[in-house]
Amino acid sequence: MIPERVLAQIYAHARAAYPEECCGFLYGQPIDQAQPVENRQNELHRLDPERFPRDAGTAYNMAVGDIRVLEKSLRSARPVRVIYHSHCEVGAYFSDEDKRAATWDGEPLYPVDHLVVDVRQEGVRGAKLFRFDAARRDFVEIAAYPGA
Repeated sequence: MIPERVLAQIYAHARAAYPEECCGFLYGQPIDQAQPVENRQNELHRLDPERFPRDAGTAYNMAVGDIRVLEKSLRSARPVRVIYHSHCEVGAYFSDEDKRAATWDGEPLYPVDHLVVDVRQEGVRGAKLFRFDAARRDFVEIAAYPGA
């Protein structure tokens, strides 16, 4: 599903961002491009720590402009297919916070899959791809990728 060349780009982004989470988009059918975006979580945490209690070490938040790029792409011939982000030192899983951020009233906000990268101090251990399963009303793992 995700070619090694694109995974290598994502893994490099995760290593460069560590010890903070990275985030970005994957395009193409089949997927052929990774586009990193800025994680603004530290800025939000600094401005309003009560509303945003987590910093970028444990959360990600994309800028409004990046969300506009995502939404515009969904109406184009080359839509975003996957949103990716990393988890630092805790594994590749779709957390409750990830689910909350990816849904509204129990439905996915966008028709995309989600890739979660497991990044550690010593490097990337792997990644898992998740898709919303309407019957289960939850995100389920559909693919796993080895680390690098």
